[in-house]
Amino acid sequence: MDGISDVAVGVKRGSDELSMYSSPNSGVSSISDGASNGSDSKKLRVEEAPPSRVLHIRKLPNEASETEVIALGLPFGKVTNILTLKGKNQAFLEMGTEETAITMVNYYTTVTPHIRNVPVFIQYSNHKELKTDSGNQRTQAVLQAVSAVQSGGSPSSDVQEALAAASSPVLRIIIDNMFYPVTLDVLQQIFSKFGTVMKIITFTKNNQFQALLQFSDPINAQQAKLALDGQNIYNSCCTLRIDFSKLVNLNVKYNNDKSRDYTRPELPAGDGQPSLDCTVAAAFSKDSNSLLGALNPLSAAAAAAAAAGRVALAGQAGSSGVLLVSNLNEEMVAPQSLFTLFGVYGDVQRVKILYNKKNSALIQMSDSNQAQLAMSHLNGQKMYGKIIRVTLSKHQTVALPRDGLDDQGLTKDYANSPLHRFKKPGSKNFQNIFPPSGTLHLSNVPQDVTEDDLRLLFSNAGGTVKAFKFFQDRKMALIQMSTVEEAIQGLIDLHNYNMGGSQHLRVSFSKSTI
Repeated sequence: MDGISDVAVGVKRGSDELSMYSSPNSGVSSISDGASNGSDSKKLRVEEAPPSRVLHIRKLPNEASETEVIALGLPFGKVTNILTLKGKNQAFLEMGTEETAITMVNYYTTVTPHIRNVPVFIQYSNHKELKTDSGNQRTQAVLQAVSAVQSGGSPSSDVQEALAAASSPVLRIIIDNMFYPVTLDVLQQIFSKFGTVMKIITFTKNNQFQALLQFSDPINAQQAKLALDGQNIYNSCCTLRIDFSKLVNLNVKYNNDKSRDYTRPELPAGDGQPSLDCTVAAAFSKDSNSLLGALNPLSAAAAAAAAAGRVALAGQAGSSGVLLVSNLNEEMVAPQSLFTLFGVYGDVQRVKILYNKKNSALIQMSDSNQAQLAMSHLNGQKMYGKIIRVTLSKHQTVALPRDGLDDQGLTKDYANSPLHRFKKPGSKNFQNIFPPSGTLHLSNVPQDVTEDDLRLLFSNAGGTVKAFKFFQDRKMALIQMSTVEEAIQGLIDLHNYNMGGSQHLRVSFSKSTI
């Protein structure tokens, strides 16, 4: 119980706010400084504490500043409060919404966060909000500066230095260990998670692939550098090395595969190749024998994960491709719904809802990398009204029932399903893997189907349609639901829906909003 009193003592203003930590069931009750390095117990606590927009951060280095702690949350959304417990090397960070906190925890479960090269540990707090003294002027100044910069203002002078080491919106990017091609489009996808990418120029210097990338705002460049510097685009290779450029504006003359000005689509292609929507896979297909990516689609999936802001998910050597999903709504869930949802992130081979515990299921993906991709995107999401938990299973495969044994349809084999999104090397689907969001991308829409038809279809799936937009050719559209949960429900119900004349609707999550 030492850890509990430690936490309470760390609050100078009296410990009533943290009193809930004395509950024996609370996540923090297992803290004992020095007894564990935090990694074993971290998983336990992430499972126990329900998602909250307040995050508890441990093992901070002594000299860590509030600005550096806030920077952990910046890439995921607005940070609304912070409380540091200096003597205990801990902090509480309050995010603007629970959704951004869930995204942040999912991301840092896969990629260990560091402050000053020291690994730190993040978990949900039992608090739903932070109540701190408004008298703490320095903390308020830092938060106000962050808010001002995020909404396009300028920070006050006392925190300008800490926050705006980046006065330039232009980043210089060097790619180390470039075993697979990295295209201009891949960079745009990865970096646009952090803000509007306006221009990119790529070139080779000293036999290294480099790029200059300009954001619309210097704060976006800083967020991207904080989150991405030192990360791998693909598994164990293509490492991003990021610095601020001395340039403050890029002059792009041509839109092609070497340079792009997204604000001026009318620019000529010049001598370079006009850039088609370069997919990762198209780059692979030029010489599939020499590129692992063509044989193992993971590299493309990892790039897509990076594009979704998760950066590369380093595959754990020898880890399983089987996931354990728990806290399911056992009245509603069926193998088919799990196949459809998890199939957004990989090719589901088998699904087994556990006979003696029907709120849990085993899902076998094609490989461990797809399993990690699905886990990072779906753990903590809501399905049929319940927040699901997704972890790697110790099982190597999901067993089918013995011949003649009726398991009430709880186990399904999807090995030969025609609905796998990733079995075709070079499929565009590798590029379009995004976290669950309220906006869905629809494709394969028949010409005679109207906006009203699609609005009605998705309303009947139990949601409220907030916005809708057809693409120019009307074969594709974006539809925005009022919540992420409604969008997940719509995808489960309506992906592969028969629109008539053997045309089946294709549904995936979009990174766009309408």
